[in-house]
Amino acid sequence: MPSWQNFQPFIVTGLALGGVYALSGVGLVVLYQATGVVYLALGAVGAMGALITYSLISGGMAHWLAWLVCLAFSGAVTLAYGMIFGPLLAKRDPLVKATATLGLLLVLFGAMDLLWTTSGGAVRSLTFPTDGHGFSLGHVTINWTQVIGLGVGVAITAGTAAFLRFTKLGTAMRALANDREITATLGVPVRRVEAAAWLGCGILAGIAGLLLADMVALDATTLTFLVISSLAAALIARLRSVTLTFGAALLVGLVQNMLVPIPALTSYSNMAPFVLAAVALLLLSRRRVIGLSREEA
Repeated sequence: MPSWQNFQPFIVTGLALGGVYALSGVGLVVLYQATGVVYLALGAVGAMGALITYSLISGGMAHWLAWLVCLAFSGAVTLAYGMIFGPLLAKRDPLVKATATLGLLLVLFGAMDLLWTTSGGAVRSLTFPTDGHGFSLGHVTINWTQVIGLGVGVAITAGTAAFLRFTKLGTAMRALANDREITATLGVPVRRVEAAAWLGCGILAGIAGLLLADMVALDATTLTFLVISSLAAALIARLRSVTLTFGAALLVGLVQNMLVPIPALTSYSNMAPFVLAAVALLLLSRRRVIGLSREEA
């Protein structure tokens, strides 16, 4: 068993990644609340945005401008998908909605494999200027990119919670989550509210893609399927609460990374999000069944 000192760097990494998982999870929750769609293509959208940013920077474009292009691409693709297919999916079953976004994931993944082929052993990297700067905390060196990853997660979660509670648009999104048809009859512009949710989720996908490309790897497969960790956090929160999603994302990031230094469990670290989500759903379902049984009694 590794010593506590060996775990410390992985705790820092886990918190940083947890912050990024949180902002992706918040996007998933808000979009689900507004439209009923579980956006499985979020990781692929962020991955393609990060690869576009890498190509633009390699071509000489200023970093900040390339980052904005990534956000614009992610937001535009997600918004376009939502406006074209959202109305068609509105009254379909949840399984159909999720499968439809899985189709977008496969299309984007195929496009990335075609445009950014890995043949020849090409290695790509996307780094932030903050990578080379940081500070020491005990025996651990923390760079500012890790701080940004956690800080952005905190800011997005707090900002989204305040937005949903105190703004008219946020109130409309929460109303859609309760009853779409009644909300429409009250005069709420449903399509406009849904468009805002799709656009916001797309922009968050772009931010997550940039941060994860730096923290993990600029690889289409890796970035595309990192959405699983964010989805696990959202499922633990039952796709309802952005605050619970944030806490769950930190838990997923910590558990996943703290398994890495344990030799016997290293190869199972990627399974941590699945296991945590499954356990949480089973416990929550059991609690709900017990509650219903007491009410009937």
